[in-house]
Amino acid sequence: MAQDPENFLIVTLESGPVVIKLRPDVAPGHVARIKELAREGFYDGIVFHRVIPGFMAQGGDPSGTGSGGSKKPNLNAEFSEVPHVRGVCSMARTPNPNSANSQFFICFDNATFLDRQYTVWGEVVSGMEHVDALPKGEPPRDPGKIVSMKVAADVPNAADLLP
Repeated sequence: MAQDPENFLIVTLESGPVVIKLRPDVAPGHVARIKELAREGFYDGIVFHRVIPGFMAQGGDPSGTGSGGSKKPNLNAEFSEVPHVRGVCSMARTPNPNSANSQFFICFDNATFLDRQYTVWGEVVSGMEHVDALPKGEPPRDPGKIVSMKVAADVPNAADLLP
């Protein structure tokens, strides 16, 4: 069965493409925001400013510090029962549950202690080895960056990358 390219992201890292299946079924507001920002080119060139081995890689802050976001309003939490396991994509936030904006993280390993406290919006379906290859650190000395982040529907021949 063909996949809906509107519900996949193609995130090009310096080491190669990462395909993320979006989860509008559990986080429709967050998925809409991620797609909106991706279509605006917001994520292109942004670094992963916090990469902790065995835990997660965090990016999505245009300042590269972990304290910034987009100019759009913060999102209300959309917590779900989807577990934070390897490859899951979830939104970063402040201690306020309704403060997610543009920053997100990708889990390297099981992080189920985050379940029902952070909004899961997607999962890596291919290219996790490229996430694993990101330079580590808080912040990394030479951080890895998002070369481009696009909705698959907007990428010619994206179907070749979809599962």
